[in-house]
Amino acid sequence: MTDIATGGAAAHELTPSEQNRRQVLYWRLLAQVFDTEEQPTLETASAAVVDDLGLPRALLDRTVTVDTVVQRFPEVGEQLERLDELDSVRTAALVSKLLLNVFATGNGPVTASQLAGWQSDARCLGRVLGGRGQGLADEDLAGSRGSGDSNGSGGSGGSGDSDGTGGSDSTGATGGSDGQGGPVSSGRGGPGRGTSSRGGRALGAGELEAQLAAIEADMVKRMKLREVLADPKLAAQLTPSMSLVEQLLRDKHNLSGVALANAKALIRRFVEEVAQVLRTQVQQTSTGKIDRSVPPKRVFRNLDIERTIWKNLTNWSPEDERLYVDRLFYRHTANRTTPARMIVVVDQSGSMVDAMVNCTILASIFTGLPKVDVHLVAYDTRALDLTPWVHDPFEVLLRTTLGGGTDGTVAMALARPKIADPRNTVMVWISDFYDNRQLMTDFEAIHRSGVKLIPVGSVSSSGAASVDPWFRQKLKDLGTPVISGKITKLVVELKNFLNT
Repeated sequence: MTDIATGGAAAHELTPSEQNRRQVLYWRLLAQVFDTEEQPTLETASAAVVDDLGLPRALLDRTVTVDTVVQRFPEVGEQLERLDELDSVRTAALVSKLLLNVFATGNGPVTASQLAGWQSDARCLGRVLGGRGQGLADEDLAGSRGSGDSNGSGGSGGSGDSDGTGGSDSTGATGGSDGQGGPVSSGRGGPGRGTSSRGGRALGAGELEAQLAAIEADMVKRMKLREVLADPKLAAQLTPSMSLVEQLLRDKHNLSGVALANAKALIRRFVEEVAQVLRTQVQQTSTGKIDRSVPPKRVFRNLDIERTIWKNLTNWSPEDERLYVDRLFYRHTANRTTPARMIVVVDQSGSMVDAMVNCTILASIFTGLPKVDVHLVAYDTRALDLTPWVHDPFEVLLRTTLGGGTDGTVAMALARPKIADPRNTVMVWISDFYDNRQLMTDFEAIHRSGVKLIPVGSVSSSGAASVDPWFRQKLKDLGTPVISGKITKLVVELKNFLNT
């Protein structure tokens, strides 16, 4: 991708002075993350560099959000929009601000204002990285191998986990489990990860989103959420997100009165926002399959001209140069009378909250389509039929209990009787599949019966998921591979089923 930290063409023509000034800014970034003894000296040197560039010193204040800086100094916003055109030192100053605000979150209590500010900075980072290639390279962020090995996304990400919760196993890009946020070598990049132009490991877009989600979840855990929700003014500062919704769902039984009302309002806001996006993706779905068992109406508007010509080509008369038609063909327009049945089974364990929220909302949207009969089942070690509330994902989420074990066979026992016409039925099974292996026998049986089985490991913004390798391979061998990725994949699968 474009080297966002070292600037455009000037990145390869640095003078010794420019190299030194850029390194000062990056060493200050490291000092802020790891709190070394060199920080006072680096602060003074960085302030001199920023002043010389004509940039505001607010860029060096980690308590000030990027949006606030842009509001006070519009020229900073303009420069953030065209990093590719800036010189290396100026780019380093701007990128350092973004990385420090987003990845160095400390380990103390978090207020509603701090969370809202972090969310704003994370969105700004997303905008800056938007359209800049497939990955964020470790070494690109540092400008040299010496600082790049310490200043990659892994080091910063480690800071985000500095409360001791450790790094994210799903991405392999955070610091060690001791929460110290140590360096990440380029050799840790897994299969499929890109590389920078200088050979460093690139942090893919999905990995970056997973990192940000993990940092946000950590900040939410460090909030005194119950106290914030009890204060309408503080609650109003919260921006609903998946991490916040997950925490609210886990803690809803401990809330009451004003706090519970504010929690419900946040969940409903988030549900409505996601539903608006998904509704747009689903809106082109067909109203149903064509029923070819019903003869077409023999009226002019249904006349299939192309097929009629093709079928009568043998009647072409070269002498008359005319096509004599002895048979007309018409299009079938009658839709089926039996609705397609969609059975959505959701593992409500805590690790699946992202997929559960998205698929619950998606089920409610398909419920609103003609000729689609949607059923919803949630399970852990017990199964619950949530079909009466499938039209309202907010009510569904309030009736779920996150956590606990999983036993998919109890959900299958509740779901299988709902299969009336196998070839007109699709079953969406959302889980990480760390489950009873007897469930595989059930999957094979319903697949043989003609049911369209769509196993889903993750349908989130980042697509990060952990799926039991045994189930993943077995389902792949069955011809029904697990979907793990953005929810658009599931939308496409369901639309294809309804349109065939």
